[in-house]
Amino acid sequence: MDEHSVERLAAIVESSFDAIISKDLSGTIVSWNKAAERMFGYAESEAVGQPIYLIIPEDKRDEETDILRRLKLGERIEPFQTTRRHRDGQAVPISITISPIKSRTGKLVGASSIARDISEVRESDRRLRLLMREINHRVKNQYAVVLAVIRQTAARARSIEEFEKRVRERIMALSHSHDLLSQVDWAGVSLAELVAHQVRPFEALQPIQVLGPKIVLDANAVLNLGMAFHELIMNAMRFGATNVCGISVTWGLTSVEGGDLFELVWSEPAVAYAELLGHEEGFGALVLGKLVPSALSGHAKWSFTDERIVWKLTAPLAHIQVGLGSSVFP
Repeated sequence: MDEHSVERLAAIVESSFDAIISKDLSGTIVSWNKAAERMFGYAESEAVGQPIYLIIPEDKRDEETDILRRLKLGERIEPFQTTRRHRDGQAVPISITISPIKSRTGKLVGASSIARDISEVRESDRRLRLLMREINHRVKNQYAVVLAVIRQTAARARSIEEFEKRVRERIMALSHSHDLLSQVDWAGVSLAELVAHQVRPFEALQPIQVLGPKIVLDANAVLNLGMAFHELIMNAMRFGATNVCGISVTWGLTSVEGGDLFELVWSEPAVAYAELLGHEEGFGALVLGKLVPSALSGHAKWSFTDERIVWKLTAPLAHIQVGLGSSVFP
């Protein structure tokens, strides 16, 4: 190999993002590039001449012994994942490739290790597993909700056409909430965004007043409040409240002993027969009066005052806001 080739090879090793370490057959470190310094915390001057056990945890030392044994036998060592130790004692998960180093005469004189930090990969895998468990849990819950939608809608529908229409609308409302969650990997959706997303298909409800502090909902709250908003919207359309501009969605927080309470208020102009909203026995009443409050460990009630009809939900903030009661990610 000419001098130019040697210099180029050295430059490649030195600029590599992967730690490249060579050692002799006794396990003594011979070379140590800049990436190895960053990955393990030791300067080249501190590492070269030291045993490779400098960066190998106690429980992985047999692994190194086996590597040297197999190299001497001429065996090929496939890339594998393991852990090494940083100078501060922290474990460094790595993917490592081992290659033999031979003299010009073909004699084995050492080994070269190329190590890649896979901390981010492992963290991504961990988050993905958590996400999949969360999605599996949520989907199972939604199966139960869909069955309730079908059962309750069938009990109230006057025709097959009406049944098909209402079931489709309710399942699409669930789908809208799922779409929002999937866009953020089920990590949380702002309450204002959820309201806007549910109202968007209904031009007759525009504009609608939305007011409250910024709150990022966890997945459970997104799915349940999404159902509640759909039923409230359909009630407003059904009873003609959209003939008068005046629908509002407001929310706020109240400090109480034991933690903050979340309060959400849907308010719309009272219309003829509006009292039926609080007394009917259909799926909408079940969702607004029982399912959603129960899922959020809260309670809800209707009121009819000052020519307005109001649905108010109160629940612990810990069961609403991501980061307080969320089970998706720590």
